[in-house]
Amino acid sequence: MEPVTLEHDDALIIADMQHDFLPGGSLAVPEGDVIIPLLNQYMARFEAGNLPVFATRDWHPANHCSFVQQGGIWPPHCIAHTPGADFHPALNWPPGTHVISKATAQEKEAYSGFEDTALDSLLSALGVRRLFIAGIATEYCVLQTVKDALRKGYRVFVLEDGVRAINLQPDDGAQAIQEMRQSGAHLIDYGRLQP
Repeated sequence: MEPVTLEHDDALIIADMQHDFLPGGSLAVPEGDVIIPLLNQYMARFEAGNLPVFATRDWHPANHCSFVQQGGIWPPHCIAHTPGADFHPALNWPPGTHVISKATAQEKEAYSGFEDTALDSLLSALGVRRLFIAGIATEYCVLQTVKDALRKGYRVFVLEDGVRAINLQPDDGAQAIQEMRQSGAHLIDYGRLQP
């Protein structure tokens, strides 16, 4: 596999590293916290290159349509301004990290960081053409963010060692990785990333 060298028009997107999606949270991704040290390495690499970092987060109203009480499939999670919606404190976000809040409307689910947010316009304003995407959960917010990025014309690299899946079915995460690859994303890991 060829190494990938970071360029001036690159950005890093880390999806949904919030308490409720991590062990002990209301909708925990198994071993979701295991990737935190590696995500910190990725962020440090982008910071060293003066490249932008984006953090997406679910930022739900208390009666969000995805919650079981409203007919959805998920337990209440990542309710805006609650501890469960906070990012894990061990994450070393670079100064100036752009926080993108999604799924903020009661009546609409939104897994992708692009859906009804300013992400695309911010990336365009910064001249970003390539995206490096990591975080949780592989088969939901990572997958949909990757697919939207590809549809919008970005070149996308999925940081395969920096994602984790919920795996409601045992192979959900693996299937999502395959879908991202077939959609045109490149799968890389930290060892292939050059400064």
